[in-house]
Amino acid sequence: MAVTAMEQIVIVGAGLAALRAAERLRELGFDGRVVIVGDEPHRPYHRPALSKQIITGALKPNELTFPAYTELDVRWRLRTSAQSLDLGRRIVELPGGEELHYDGLIIATGVESRHLPGTPRHDPRVHMLRTVDDAEELVGTLRASRGRVVIVGTGFTGCELAGSMRELHRDVTLVGRSTNLLGNIVGPELSETIRILHRGNGVDLALGVTVKTWAPSANGVALVLSDERLLLADCVVLAVGSVPSTRWLRGSGLVLEDGVLCEATCHAVGATDVMAAGDVARWPNLRFDGVPRRVEHWLNAIEMGRAAAANLLSGRGKAEMFTPLPRFWSEQHHVRIQAAGMPGLADQRLRLESRLGNKPESVSVYARAGNTIGVVGLDRPRTVLALTQQLADTAWPRLRPQTTDNNVFRPARPQVVPLPVPQPPVQETA
Repeated sequence: MAVTAMEQIVIVGAGLAALRAAERLRELGFDGRVVIVGDEPHRPYHRPALSKQIITGALKPNELTFPAYTELDVRWRLRTSAQSLDLGRRIVELPGGEELHYDGLIIATGVESRHLPGTPRHDPRVHMLRTVDDAEELVGTLRASRGRVVIVGTGFTGCELAGSMRELHRDVTLVGRSTNLLGNIVGPELSETIRILHRGNGVDLALGVTVKTWAPSANGVALVLSDERLLLADCVVLAVGSVPSTRWLRGSGLVLEDGVLCEATCHAVGATDVMAAGDVARWPNLRFDGVPRRVEHWLNAIEMGRAAAANLLSGRGKAEMFTPLPRFWSEQHHVRIQAAGMPGLADQRLRLESRLGNKPESVSVYARAGNTIGVVGLDRPRTVLALTQQLADTAWPRLRPQTTDNNVFRPARPQVVPLPVPQPPVQETA
């Protein structure tokens, strides 16, 4: 269908990617109907604040809503879960058998919290943290208790929550099956720095273990770990990762292995005029290679939402490859962790600067096959910004998508211009 014939564009998901996609549609002159369908009762809001400012009380839930940067003129269908997708008829089925027709569709349903088998989820002292309503329930439990908090999961959410609990002067134990904090994202050396940071701020760490037994009682929730250690908690938070929200797409014909598989232009593989954006999308970022991956970062939701909207309007023939430089940040115990690129893909790491005092400060660059592909800094914002710009300006491998029988993009033989390793930065002031 030609773009000029589009009358109604449907966006399923009402988060940040959806909001920025709708804005981009209007910026580019689309004057048809835009319908945004979301299962939460809230307009798009700032999710990263849930594990930090909402828990500590620095912000209230009503202060998280994102403003729109242009006149949207959209129809919001909140408290409404998409039930299924009929690609042939261009229909999104809603509850009660309602059928919502689209000429163009953007899937931006994000992710949902991963469940941990055997967990007593019925116990009101056991929480997950994905939505603002989850955060309010967690705050309620914290206010009603003074005992230990156990966080199961050592990724960004778990580590940020641990920092927030210590800011509230709560005893907290961080439990993880990995021996590294933050998984494989920053590498074992920097993970050790983060571990020292948490221990130095009073966080009890139980790493390389799993929860073997749960035993809720009137006195608290008991957890027996695989090393036989016993923990008694007044509050437990599960932060064991996330899974793409794609259940409503089962049977649609889309490829749903770890998210919606997309082409390098954000077009969903196997569909016409269907895009995906944000955490739910798995696509090959040809800046790095041809392997489809999901990127669960706040800035990626913004950029991919806008790219998906633009490519939907332009049509496949004029669509541009979405090749962002991922950037993300975290704050733990008042130390800001900033990163750019794909450090998790590296086979080599070089620490340019390191000062481990009361607050760790360091800058590291990450390389693969001799080419710099990422940078991570602890409390070194100006250095990270300069290196990020250098990464963005680097001549990257010249890749082209090659569709295989499995509709997976493969890179052509790359011609790589290495990014020069910068000299250690000069002394900075805060």
